[in-house]
Amino acid sequence: MDEKIKRINELYHKSKKEGLSAAEKEEQASLRLDYVNSVKANLRAQLNNINIQNEDGSITNLGKEHASKGSGHAQ
Repeated sequence: MDEKIKRINELYHKSKKEGLSAAEKEEQASLRLDYVNSVKANLRAQLNNINIQNEDGSITNLGKEHASKGSGHAQ
């Protein structure tokens, strides 16, 4: 992932200096999508490992709680 982030940053700086070709714009969009999906997956994994004890003593898993409510966004 570090290489992808490095490339995203390179393309960003190039876009500010001289602009990007159509192929570079497509590459940038693809890399950004991969990055966002990776962040979402990492967040879901973290939520799946967090349990909260409620006042009544019951345990709520944040990952399941989040999934059952839905975010209203396409995943």
